[in-house]
Amino acid sequence: MDENGRPHIPTNQVVLHEDKKYYASAVEVYGEDVETLVMEEDAQPLSEPIIKSVKLRRFQAQEFDLPETVYKKEFMADLTTKPEMVRNIAVAGHFGHGKTTFIDCLMEQTHTEFYRFDDKDVRYTDVLYIEQQRGCSVKATPIALLMETTRQKTYLTNIIDTPGHVNFADEATAAFRVSDGVVIVIDAHEGVMMNTERLMKAAMAEGLPITICINKIDRLIVELKLPPADAYAKLRYTIDQVNVLLNEFALSDETIVSPLLHNVIFASSRYNICFSLYSFALFYAARHPGIDAKEFARRLWGDIYYNPDTRKFSRKSPGDNTPRTFIHFILEPLYKLFSQVVGDVDTCLPTIMAELGISLTKSEMKMNVRPLIALICRRFFGDFTAFTDLVVNNFPSPVAAAKSKIEHIYSGSPTSKLAQLYSKCDADGPLLVHTVKNYPTQDATAFHIFGRVLSGTLKAGSEIRILGENYSIQDEEDSCVMMVGRLWLPVARYNIEVSAVSAGNLVLIEGIDTPIVKTSTIVDKSSADEELYICRPLKFNTKSVVKLSVEPINPSELPKMLDSLRKVNKSYPILTTRVEESGEHVLLGTGELYLDCVMHDMRKVFSEIDIKVADPVVSFCETVVETSSLKCFAQTPNVKNKLTMIAEPLEKGLAEDIENEVVKIGWNRKQLGDFFQTKYNWDLLASRSIWAFGPDTTGPNILIDDTLPSEVDKQLLNTVRESLIQGFQWAAREGPLCEEPIRNVKFKILDAQIAAEPLYRGGGQIIPTSRRCAYSAFLMATPRLMEPYYYVEVIAPADCVSAVYTVLAKRRGHVTEDGPIPGSPLYTLKALIPVIDSFGFETDLRAHTQGQAFPMCVFDHWQIVPGDPLDKTIEIRPLELQPPPHLAREFMIKTRRRKGLSEDVSVNKFFDDPMLMELAKQQDLLNL
Repeated sequence: MDENGRPHIPTNQVVLHEDKKYYASAVEVYGEDVETLVMEEDAQPLSEPIIKSVKLRRFQAQEFDLPETVYKKEFMADLTTKPEMVRNIAVAGHFGHGKTTFIDCLMEQTHTEFYRFDDKDVRYTDVLYIEQQRGCSVKATPIALLMETTRQKTYLTNIIDTPGHVNFADEATAAFRVSDGVVIVIDAHEGVMMNTERLMKAAMAEGLPITICINKIDRLIVELKLPPADAYAKLRYTIDQVNVLLNEFALSDETIVSPLLHNVIFASSRYNICFSLYSFALFYAARHPGIDAKEFARRLWGDIYYNPDTRKFSRKSPGDNTPRTFIHFILEPLYKLFSQVVGDVDTCLPTIMAELGISLTKSEMKMNVRPLIALICRRFFGDFTAFTDLVVNNFPSPVAAAKSKIEHIYSGSPTSKLAQLYSKCDADGPLLVHTVKNYPTQDATAFHIFGRVLSGTLKAGSEIRILGENYSIQDEEDSCVMMVGRLWLPVARYNIEVSAVSAGNLVLIEGIDTPIVKTSTIVDKSSADEELYICRPLKFNTKSVVKLSVEPINPSELPKMLDSLRKVNKSYPILTTRVEESGEHVLLGTGELYLDCVMHDMRKVFSEIDIKVADPVVSFCETVVETSSLKCFAQTPNVKNKLTMIAEPLEKGLAEDIENEVVKIGWNRKQLGDFFQTKYNWDLLASRSIWAFGPDTTGPNILIDDTLPSEVDKQLLNTVRESLIQGFQWAAREGPLCEEPIRNVKFKILDAQIAAEPLYRGGGQIIPTSRRCAYSAFLMATPRLMEPYYYVEVIAPADCVSAVYTVLAKRRGHVTEDGPIPGSPLYTLKALIPVIDSFGFETDLRAHTQGQAFPMCVFDHWQIVPGDPLDKTIEIRPLELQPPPHLAREFMIKTRRRKGLSEDVSVNKFFDDPMLMELAKQQDLLNL
């Protein structure tokens, strides 16, 4: 304090307090170069720290210390430089068929301190707590292990454990993209299910070889209690089912799987069993030195019988009760092993253990039955060398697969110089990394990027160029240069840090997540001068048709919600987020479970805020069922140009062909013409006059130039071609009924009067007019709404079948097929149900069947909603169930209300005055 009672001000700092004006004179005293701080009253309570500590969100299990393995981790890191000794595989299969538990067995063999607790599965690759709570994998989890074959040769096996639930099929698609082969896991009891079939189809679309692991063979013994001969018939039936499907999907020569071709193994992940014909033959060869294991294995499958008297094999059964060799040499010993352990342990077990050469301690002898069988099988069967043999013998190394991989995923020409270099999978070649997944870090503030190094070597601390999905030579905006952080080889709950990862390996990358949304392509920083192309974005075998509208309960937390929306969009491959014109934030996912997991991540992982969720709704499509009743025309605002169009429905199956890229707009006119002529019987002129598909390049609508050179100046028309296409694309993206995409419609340009002066035919004039003309043609062609349908597969006991029919009937669903699962007391029912009526279907079904029926739903097709959406005589009463003919009107009005549009479709909005006059004349003629 000075002599006047004022606080002393240091010479290097002046403090101005808002309510004490006399401090202002300090500036004049001490000069302008002095730092001046304005002090305000501290409104923050003392209970809150000024700088908060970083809060770790506990959403995943994490091992911080590297666990002990049976091999040196340095050896694993060294093996990454030998791509011939690397295999990249995906383990896929239907929900609950034992994929994650199978990988638990592999972890148990390769990690010294990996224990199963009593009879509970660890589910090691289910890292997230939500996965552990639900007992259902949600994310594809990569895991790198060193595995030995039966010949004691070690391979670095990068395995990706994929979710089996059909809602998370996008995770499997991402895993397939970076793999060189797929092991399809099939439950021996349930056999080939809906998702098994879909995954095989997806793997074949990616050009991957397929092998089969028939898992849970213990269920045939313990649950179904089938005699060995019936168990063999069940296994053979399952393999036959697979072969029928593979030949149906095959694009090349006959594809077949068989234990004799070494692409089928048998397993029970619960009891540590895994064998192939060859690995089982080795047990006999070890005890009987004269046996040739390979030759013996050839005789262990099919209609081959062993005659113990002559000690010979024959194709014909020597007696009525002589079992096949698979039953005699493999199944019967397995059955005996199970029955001895389940039976009188004290008397039988020591004898059989002595015969098998397995020693058990007194405490182990007192174990419960299931852990005891698992322990005995673990010691009898040993490591899963049969699995490694399956992978090594049937799947190519990254070097062998490089050429086909690049041809499949690289969007540039496969004959270009860069593509040729990429195809060599050379560690010293140009860098190419394709990333397909983003995994959140421990604090959920950033992401680790997961991908595959296809060429070159990715080094920590190096500068790289990231190309996004929207990058092209014409538009280079979606690219940036960044520095690579740390690199890891992923092993699910822990990671092995490496300084560099060479071609052919999977990798987790730190520090480059900011510009990446879904997938990306990483190249050398110095390659900016060359013509760069990206790796193609993922192509999913399902669609996001379920919509969820979200908003924060506290409006001030909107920025936090937007941040979490951005992060879940990165985290889930097929998830779409967008903002409607009404301002609502919308999430689009594959189903209820999918969106439930997304909402869990938004609320608990990426932001801890309360979010309000609207009732789920679905995406609709708009279509027409007839040809336009009159030629619709529209004039540009300057009245210098006039367009005439009609709309008509597309031929059945054409929309699906466009979406699946059976036909591409990029083909030349001759190719396009031949395709439409031969497959859909179009005339040559129409098939060569296709201008565009829409929306985008794979949209299920077509724009055709149907004008005649004698009536229209084609040269002038071509000058506005791009503007006309843009107007058509805009119209196809947002239809006139309720701004949902148009589907299955062919728009024909019949006439076009275009101004000769370029000034009068700019995009601003033509684009909106083209859109308006398309809308009026659409509305004149009997418009209809389309809704998505789910394909449902329900597994239920025979006494619950009637309840399934009842629940489906209440929801506009219908059963298409039902029948028993061979060799099982269960039934499968295949049905179709509208997605909008499927919300709560699973809960409803379980309530009606006491939890015995289990459904799986996946998007199947679009179907026209009954009723006319433009029928104004229909009155929509609130809270009343509408009869089927009123549904289209109800869906349209409610969708328009939700989007903030006017309640009804106004024809005047899209029709010009001359067009309205023409329409009035037509109606007068009809009345007469």
